[in-house]
Amino acid sequence: MALYIRDDDVDALARKVQQITNAPNKTEAVRRALQNELARAQEAIPLKERVKKLQDKVRKRMGSKTPDFDMKKFTDDMWEI
Repeated sequence: MALYIRDDDVDALARKVQQITNAPNKTEAVRRALQNELARAQEAIPLKERVKKLQDKVRKRMGSKTPDFDMKKFTDDMWEI
């Protein structure tokens, strides 16, 4: 599917991005520009929020905590000590 841009200014920007990035066509130039903008916007999210999101994801995958879990016993059993 061809990329058709109606706005002349936007079309000129897409052509500039294409030339500067050596993209094979305007579609690829726009794709790269959008991917870069998304990455930039995601990095704008404060580190604290990004870390919390990762921690929540890990916590969910690890399951619930067992308060009486004995790591020493678990390790000893694993190594057959």
